[in-house]
Amino acid sequence: MRSARKRRKLKGLGLSPNAMIVLEKRYLRKNDQGEPIETPEELFRRVAETIAEADGRYGATAEQVRETAEKFYDLMTSFDFVPNSPTLMNAGTELGQLSACFVLPVGDSLEEIFEAVKHAAKIHQSGGGTGFSFSRLRPEGDVVKSTNGVASGPVSFMTVFDSATDTVKQGGRRRGANMGILRVDHPDIEQFITCKHQNDRLTNFNISVAVTDKFMEAVEKDTDYDLVNPRTGERVKSLSARKVFEMIVRSAWKNGEPGIIFLDTINRFNPTPLAGEIESTNPCGEQPLLPYESCNLGSINLAHMVRDREIDFDRLRGVIRDAVHFLDNVIDVNIYALPQIREMTRANRKIGLGVMGFADLLIALGVPYNSVAAVETADRLMAFIQQESKAASARLGEVRGSFPNFKGSVYDPDAAETFPEDVRSTFGTFPAMRNATTTTIAPTGTISILAGCSSGVEPVFAITYVRKVLDGQELLEVHPLFQAVAKERGFYSEALMKRIAEKGTLADFEEVPEDVRKVFVTAHDVTPDWHIRIQAAFQKHTDNAVSKTINFPFSATAEDVRNAYSQAYRLGCKGLTIYRDGSREVQVLNIQKKPVYPQVEPRPRPDRTIGCTEKINTGCGKLYVTVNRDDYGFCEVFAQMGKAGGCAASQIEATARLISLALRSGVKIESIIRQLMGIRCPSPIWQNGEQILSCTDAIAKVLSRISGMQTEGATLLAEMGACPDCGAPVEHEGGCIVCRSCGFSRCA
Repeated sequence: MRSARKRRKLKGLGLSPNAMIVLEKRYLRKNDQGEPIETPEELFRRVAETIAEADGRYGATAEQVRETAEKFYDLMTSFDFVPNSPTLMNAGTELGQLSACFVLPVGDSLEEIFEAVKHAAKIHQSGGGTGFSFSRLRPEGDVVKSTNGVASGPVSFMTVFDSATDTVKQGGRRRGANMGILRVDHPDIEQFITCKHQNDRLTNFNISVAVTDKFMEAVEKDTDYDLVNPRTGERVKSLSARKVFEMIVRSAWKNGEPGIIFLDTINRFNPTPLAGEIESTNPCGEQPLLPYESCNLGSINLAHMVRDREIDFDRLRGVIRDAVHFLDNVIDVNIYALPQIREMTRANRKIGLGVMGFADLLIALGVPYNSVAAVETADRLMAFIQQESKAASARLGEVRGSFPNFKGSVYDPDAAETFPEDVRSTFGTFPAMRNATTTTIAPTGTISILAGCSSGVEPVFAITYVRKVLDGQELLEVHPLFQAVAKERGFYSEALMKRIAEKGTLADFEEVPEDVRKVFVTAHDVTPDWHIRIQAAFQKHTDNAVSKTINFPFSATAEDVRNAYSQAYRLGCKGLTIYRDGSREVQVLNIQKKPVYPQVEPRPRPDRTIGCTEKINTGCGKLYVTVNRDDYGFCEVFAQMGKAGGCAASQIEATARLISLALRSGVKIESIIRQLMGIRCPSPIWQNGEQILSCTDAIAKVLSRISGMQTEGATLLAEMGACPDCGAPVEHEGGCIVCRSCGFSRCA
């Protein structure tokens, strides 16, 4: 009865099957057995009532607080606006941590480094992601006077943070995510740029190089620039700026990392320079923050802001006003993981109102994503959101008071002249302002599934696709606007939709009218130039930054990546993340020559091995997996089903033999796990809160546990393009990896 009632309520909110899966798996409160104990309506009611409570602190009556709660409930259940995931998960719970984005300082002493590790663990446990600048750390080989030894350097200490993240499971609901940043003038910059060339290293980190204006000028002029020891402030040596830039480009071409952030551009637009200098961003790069600062985010569903093929600015204005009120309240009811974060966050009261469904809005307007009209739409739309969010924050400031660091900020009329004109025009000046920032364009992979719209400001990833469900069935999903047009114009058929799903683009389907093909473009139909122009149009009117992935085809060259970085810098972007399709599946170090892969003979089986056996339940029965090792490492695997005989038993034995052969041939166990994990059979089961998709998947999970890379196994699988939870294809979005089939997010 409860399940049937819950389905009816889900339908009442207009939730898609994907949204139902994501809500039950990621957001609804659960009992000790992992079963949901609230309905979606109860979730949104819990959040609305908790956030509305803040009004009482500013003189609102109990009746007025109830009215605000109802307004917030309608705001969310209409899916006109959805807050970030920690707010949905934790509002009204004992944990009560509602922010998504944090930046922590990392000092140069051992005490300061491990203090940052401890603080990061607390934040990850509460559901947040963390950003760090490692630029203050002395370089590798530098002197350590207290021990007469030598320093390990930033990259070495990053592995400590990475390992700590592995051990913290964020309450079992959100995975740990970090951003690691190093200034381009740090002596260890070359080591940092290449530190993720192996996909199994620093798996909980996105990395970005903090590029300065001085460096970019040196690249343009083809001159050297200085590397400076942060401990002494003295020049260590000089490098060719173009060679370092080329190293960044080649590395990003190879596997998408590092990204870059334009540090001087970010600090030019720092609204509170007297409060400190910005050193880092959150994991997806859209939120530059001061040390110990946090920010809570939320996104407006632009797909709902179209009426009669025009943008409904009146409706949008009302949603902006209510969303700013909501996000400001979050700051007051939030339970902060650290007192330093509470103090800094409340001193600046930053909020980040963003958007999702931009691609859907363009389609509804009949505007191709890769067009001048789309850039103009982005410019006009974000200018309106910026203007109205500032007006809403100013009204709150008049009633509730300005943020404490208002004096000397960009808004302060007495200090306005100290800021450049373009900065003043972005923020404006006001006699009162509640929030130091009001706008951020974040990735919205999971909350956009709830809202049933395209993600962030990205193009539509696919017009049609096949979604896998738990019983092995495949469901055809078609973009609702495309389906409506196809039926209206008489070219709809399920066979055609399946063919389009296999191709991933409409480009070659002549049965689809040309004007329809022009409007319904996908991410890989859009050239990097248009991606960057759209990002720059949004950035022009955004306080913080814009999270966006610039997608390249596999055939793209390093020169294409170089041109994208240069274009982003010229157009005023605050950073850039690129991903070349398939670059993490195939690693070719020398792009000029055909790679040579030597054939190898496996080492002989040793006479004596040591190992352990683990029992794991599968849909076929109990599976016993033995993993042995010799003096050289892991060398063999035995797997036996509890019931003897049959086809399954023979296939399991064959799988184990091939794994053993691979191990003794020198294949890394990570690579084996990557190939096996996520393979599905028709009988998946749950064991101890973990889904076992097949006997092969079970063997991979045992290998992952025994080899001590539980978290890495899932992350590596996601890096390769398959969701570790459901096996569906993943999307690269804003420096993150997202599955739109089940809601998995590497960065959450």
